[in-house]
Amino acid sequence: MKDRIGSQILTHYPENIKTARKITEQEANLDERQSESIHVPGLAKDLLEQIGFEARKSEFVDYKSGVSARMSITAFENLLSTAERRALKSGTEKTTVRLSDFMGIIPAVTGKVELVYEGEQEGAAKVAEQLLGDSLKTLFAEYFPKIEKLERPNERSPYQDLMDWFMENELELMDEDSDKDYRYQLDTITPLKNLIQKYQPDVPKEDVYFLAEFVLWALSEYKKLGKNRFTEGYQFKDLLGSYIRKL
Repeated sequence: MKDRIGSQILTHYPENIKTARKITEQEANLDERQSESIHVPGLAKDLLEQIGFEARKSEFVDYKSGVSARMSITAFENLLSTAERRALKSGTEKTTVRLSDFMGIIPAVTGKVELVYEGEQEGAAKVAEQLLGDSLKTLFAEYFPKIEKLERPNERSPYQDLMDWFMENELELMDEDSDKDYRYQLDTITPLKNLIQKYQPDVPKEDVYFLAEFVLWALSEYKKLGKNRFTEGYQFKDLLGSYIRKL
C-alpha cells in the first residue's frame, strides 16, 4: 500500500498470550459441532499461541514481516480439524485435543511464515517442528521445575523416577487410538501421574492427559527422553535406547 497511497501500515502483534488467545478464539471459523465435541485444554491454546511468539524471534524467520497475523487463527482451525478427524476415525463422539494433533498445524505454520535463506535451507516443515519444540520448552518451565543444562552431582532430578521408568519400559501412542486406549496408555506410567499430582495438583480433570503428554514431549526436547515417529504414531523410550535404534 505504501507505493499507492504513500502510507505504510505496520502490523501490531499481540503483546501477550492472553490477548493472542482472545483474538484467535474470536476470529477462528469453527462450526457448532467442533465447539461441542472437541475440548481444547488451556495449555493447548497457550502452546499454539506461543508458536507465534517463537516464530517472531526465530533466526529462520524474517523478523520484519515474516509471521502472518492470521497464523494462529489458521493453526487453531487446523488443530480442531485434526482432532475431529481422529475422533471420527476412532468412532469417538467427543474428544480432547492431544499434543500429537499439533502435527496437523504444520501446514498452517509453513503457509503463514516467511523464511529467510537459512530457513529455506532447513526446510519449512522442519522449522515449524522446531518452533513447536521451542514453545514446549518455554511453557514447560511455567508448569514444572526448570531443567538445567548442568545438573549438580548427587542431586536427584524431579524427573528421575520418570526417566527410570522408561529405562525398563516404552510407550507407544497411536495417532488413531480411541480416547479410552490413549488414557489407558498414559495411566500405566505411575511416575508421570505422581509428577503431575505434585507440581500441578489443581489441573482440571479433563486437561490431565494433555498435560501428561506435554511432559513427555518436553522431556524429549530437553534430551531426557527419546521420541521416535513411526507410521502410525509416536514411541517414547529412554534416550540411549532411541539412539541405538537409530544406529
